[in-house]
Amino acid sequence: MAWFTLILAGLLETFGVAMINQLSVKRNWKTVVLLILGFGSSLALLSYSLQFIPMGTGYAIWTGIGVVGGALIGMIFYGESKNWKRIIFITMVLCSAIGLKLVT
Repeated sequence: MAWFTLILAGLLETFGVAMINQLSVKRNWKTVVLLILGFGSSLALLSYSLQFIPMGTGYAIWTGIGVVGGALIGMIFYGESKNWKRIIFITMVLCSAIGLKLVT
């Protein structure tokens, strides 16, 4: 259950990052509320999952999911570069997070 919660926290962090980008496009109260809910929920779930998962591993995986998710959202929805070098490094971050799970 803690790992599921950690993954959900990472996905909510990705959602919060997407809302930051959306806020720069159009400023309204709905986007601000979604941003606060996304990051607030993410931190609450991270806090819960760290009660069962070692802090270093949990934080690294949470951050990795946020980094990979934010980069993918940027490439898919906001026209950011899809350079093969960038994709290789994003894949390395993802593989590192999976590796931490495997050795923990």
